[in-house]
Amino acid sequence: MLTDAPYLIKKAQKEGYALGAFNIYNLETALGVARAAVALGSPIVMQVSESTIDYAGLKPITHIVSTIAKNEAVSVPVALHLDHGKSFKSVAECIAAGFSSVHIDASLLPFDENVSLTREVVEYAHSKSIWVQGELGAIPGGHGDIGAKSEELPLVDPDQVEQFVKKTNVDSLAVAIGTAHGIFKNERIHFDLLAEVRKKTDIPLVLHGASGVPDNQIKKAIKMGINKINIGTAIKVAFSNAIKEAAKKNPNITDVRELLTPGIEAVQKVVERKLKLFGSVGKK
Repeated sequence: MLTDAPYLIKKAQKEGYALGAFNIYNLETALGVARAAVALGSPIVMQVSESTIDYAGLKPITHIVSTIAKNEAVSVPVALHLDHGKSFKSVAECIAAGFSSVHIDASLLPFDENVSLTREVVEYAHSKSIWVQGELGAIPGGHGDIGAKSEELPLVDPDQVEQFVKKTNVDSLAVAIGTAHGIFKNERIHFDLLAEVRKKTDIPLVLHGASGVPDNQIKKAIKMGINKINIGTAIKVAFSNAIKEAAKKNPNITDVRELLTPGIEAVQKVVERKLKLFGSVGKK
């Protein structure tokens, strides 16, 4: 069932687990995520990036999520979230389409410009009763990048956190603490930095780029105040690898459903594992 994001993330913050937010790209990945949530009785966020909107169309991808939430996942709460919105326009379009929360990512801009754009989005979104996530410290990489070693993993300046939150009035905050989008060899969470950030604000904190982070670090981050965790690359890798393997085993497959079903099943397995790790099983 479709649910507002604020309720889900506040519950996670209060009860000490992390809300899982999973990037979906089409009908099949959305089904895999939803079926995992139903199987484990877990709340979830289905999130969509601007590139997915360009690929699938805003209305089609929105209707895919809402239809699955109202039918396939009727027994669990599902929120629809914009991931890494880069402009006021894209955020406004997603709000109009029915997203329950949005992420405005102006982290590549100078601090004052980040504050200005984020505040503009917050003021508009709050007038529509929509939850807003901001971002400090540009989190590098791209979904699907695997095995590389990033030359530099930018880190958030903890001294900017309190000022940013006060000036923008954001509801949650993504911070760069040593992770990257993709799976990089030199990723690690800087727990001393996370502790400093957590002291600066009590709003929910979001971890991006979690696909390549070891389980023990994820568990520790949750205990130290990470309230929402984003997973993208792990979804892409599981889905595409399963389809490639299916085609390799049977190169004569012509039934699209037969070809894509292993991808749905692979995504479900990945998401179930992550939900158990995040501690959200049975928290519906």
